[in-house]
Amino acid sequence: MSGRLGHRPRGLGLRSVAGQVFALQAVIVLVLVTVGTLALIFQARYDTETDARNRSLAAAEAFAHAPGLLEALRAPDPSAELQPRAESARTAAGLDFLAVMTPDGIRYTDSRPELIGERTTGDIARARGGESFTEIFHGEPSDAVRAIVPVRTDDGDIVGLVSTGIEVENVGNVVEGQLPLLLGTAGGALLLAVGGAALVSRRLRRQTHGLGPVEMTRINEHHEAVLHAVREGVLIIDADRRLLLANDEARRLLDLGPEAEQRHVTELGLDPRTAALLSSDRVVNDEVHLAGDRLLAVNVRPTKPYRGRPTGTVMTLRDSTELASLSGRAEVARGRLSLLYEAGVRIGTTLDVVRTAEELSEVAVPRFADFVTVELPETVLRGEEPSRALSEMRRTALRGIREEHPFQPVGDRIRCVVPTTPMAQALDSGHAVLVAELAEADGWRAQDPEGAQGALDYGLHSLVAVPVVARGVVLGMANFWRSETEEAFGEEDLTFAEELTARAAVSIDNARRFTREHEMAVTLQRSLLPRILPDLSAVNVAFRYLPAKAGVGGDWFDVIPLPGARVALVVGDVVGHGLHAAATMGRLRTAVLNFSTLDLPPDELLGHLDELIDRIDRGPAEGGPEGGTPADGGAGAAQGGEGQERITGATCLYVIYDPADGRCTMARAGHPGPALVHQDGMVEYLDLPAGLPLGVGGMPFETTELYLPEGSRLVLFTDGLLEDRDRDFDTGLALLREALATTGRSPEQACADVLTKVLVPAPDDDIALLVADTRRLEAERIAEWDVPPDPAQVSRVRGEGAAQLAAWGLDEVAFTAELILSELVTNAIRYGAEPIRVRLLRDRRLICEISDGSSTAPHLRYAATTDEGGRGLFLVAQFAERWGTRYTDRGKVIWAELPLTTADSELRPLPVPDLDALEDLAW
Repeated sequence: MSGRLGHRPRGLGLRSVAGQVFALQAVIVLVLVTVGTLALIFQARYDTETDARNRSLAAAEAFAHAPGLLEALRAPDPSAELQPRAESARTAAGLDFLAVMTPDGIRYTDSRPELIGERTTGDIARARGGESFTEIFHGEPSDAVRAIVPVRTDDGDIVGLVSTGIEVENVGNVVEGQLPLLLGTAGGALLLAVGGAALVSRRLRRQTHGLGPVEMTRINEHHEAVLHAVREGVLIIDADRRLLLANDEARRLLDLGPEAEQRHVTELGLDPRTAALLSSDRVVNDEVHLAGDRLLAVNVRPTKPYRGRPTGTVMTLRDSTELASLSGRAEVARGRLSLLYEAGVRIGTTLDVVRTAEELSEVAVPRFADFVTVELPETVLRGEEPSRALSEMRRTALRGIREEHPFQPVGDRIRCVVPTTPMAQALDSGHAVLVAELAEADGWRAQDPEGAQGALDYGLHSLVAVPVVARGVVLGMANFWRSETEEAFGEEDLTFAEELTARAAVSIDNARRFTREHEMAVTLQRSLLPRILPDLSAVNVAFRYLPAKAGVGGDWFDVIPLPGARVALVVGDVVGHGLHAAATMGRLRTAVLNFSTLDLPPDELLGHLDELIDRIDRGPAEGGPEGGTPADGGAGAAQGGEGQERITGATCLYVIYDPADGRCTMARAGHPGPALVHQDGMVEYLDLPAGLPLGVGGMPFETTELYLPEGSRLVLFTDGLLEDRDRDFDTGLALLREALATTGRSPEQACADVLTKVLVPAPDDDIALLVADTRRLEAERIAEWDVPPDPAQVSRVRGEGAAQLAAWGLDEVAFTAELILSELVTNAIRYGAEPIRVRLLRDRRLICEISDGSSTAPHLRYAATTDEGGRGLFLVAQFAERWGTRYTDRGKVIWAELPLTTADSELRPLPVPDLDALEDLAW
């Protein structure tokens, strides 16, 4: 063999191992590159065709629902009305054609004007039946990827068809344009792979010295016979009867020392009969020889001559005395492996610390132990890091083969105060401790003499105490006990118990860490949610918030007072769970509070919120704000910027209610609409334009306005209340309708009814519920006047206002109110536009509102000593508790709030000019 290895290395011939490996690698690479290239080509064509279908269908749907289409179809000349719009839409969508047709297929419009008036070809029966579809159309005027969408009236009648598409030739051109790149990439990959295979084969040739497969197999067989024989001793003897090699099993069976190799067989201290056999040339099969107290089955074979060298001998030894016990142990080992596999499946099915400890005890009893107890410290049960001193723990799990037992029950405190107990030793060392005979464990008996004696009298006789260790940290203790099983625990049981407990320890640690994160997320979310809702005249509100069992999400709610005695009701949801979702919820709630101070309509507020989320998601490198919430790996969010998760997936419902006239305006961004409960118990789910979720962008939000009957109840909620893995959304709506239909219940009672009726035992998502009973301001608490644009009308309005304040018994604040009315009405006449209107509201504050048709915003400023005006608005700001401006569809409203009595005001009295002089001031 050494002479063969000394030959000069051969080339990469196919007879050598290196050459065959190179050929095989080259063929595999060629097949893989070819298949990959074909797959990319087919995938590119499929993706292009799918994109063409989606674009065509989206464009057809959009045009079929475009405003004004129905009116154009009813026009005397639909072609004249629709052809320019169709061509503009086709160009904007990047389509090859867009045609509007009658239900029978007669074209009103077409990208080819000569086809207008002609009947379309192909099967359009599905569209006439009301179905929108896409297809690969083959025919005149050209083959195309086509989509056809019916145009319906409000009654559902089909009055036309919209056909859009992209010609197949253009779809194919896109794929053909990508072929050079795909083929070039495939060729480069092929060259690189073949070059790499050549380098690997060259290296292999050097390592194998150019040997062929037969020679390599012979070498491998020799090494396998010597080094990897299983449970058999192997001796290799040379022609001189000297020991060349003995494996570990042979050394154990024959009790050979480390210096045995190269010694003559007669000098190895073997049994004379065995030594004589090795010295002879006999070939034997399973001949029994004595070696100490063992009976060995011996096999002897001569080695094959190689290059003229003398023949040696190979002896194999097998301990026949252990065959029976070996068979039994193999069965035990198979059972242990099966039990470990079962432990991997059954332990850790939940992220609950207590349940995971119980699963450990359920797996171990009765197949490994008769009783199992698990003790964990309070800190681990709370999700915290365990302290180093674990002298006191709480029994968390207990399971045995019988119901009656001598152990302390679950929930009791377990103390390890005697350092010589097996439990204390295991905790201190971090390794399992075996007690084969409990009666001899003095430390265990000293810990609790009475309890130990009771356990011995019960029949407990053997124990393995194993620390629950994960990431190098001791989390608790697991004790395995035997009573009915006569065989005591042994060393092999010790290793198995450690392995079994280690698997459970990982799951317990995961559950502990989840418990900690869950508690942190719950604490964070509760701190970010409103704890006490404001007491308002407009609504009587009650709420419920429940975090999910599997992890805190991002649901939130809010009740925000607005000027003019109005109120905003908000409910939102951030997709995902964990700290990131809770932190994101806090950011969104803060943003809503800030935007609400601008007194924006619901659709504009959601638009600003959507834009803000988009800026946050972009990150600093893309023009977004610095910082952001660190990514925590939560579900339901994509990456945006470096080290932060995107907020895409949030939904929101924003409702504004005005108690003066019962008007309610609302808009939603992908959130379920509210429920309206009438006084008679009828429940109505308001149908609002859905809107896209926040952060998606691209589409404006729509506001819905309606007037609520007196005594109406608004119910806002998140989808976690209705949906669950075992219940769909519609079923949840039906249950909610049934729960809300009961009359005569307060908002608090209504919340309790809803949770009792609708709530599932373990919700998968957060639940936010807001129940608001709406109220109206009585007519006698509202006063309104129309003001002609004449400065002389200021005195009249001031007088009528003073009279109304006197009727309300507000003489204490009448002077201040007259001052504010004079200034605001004067400014509206001078700088505003018609119509001008004054409204006084007597709520918990006196509210003065002056509206006009101008959108010019007033600004507070400091007037110079030489200015003739400019101090009026400054005085308004000084005397009013709050003031501001909100914009309407037809102008603006300037409002100011005053306390009902001077005792309620914290403002110091300021010197004011004569009221008539105020009419000469301006902002």
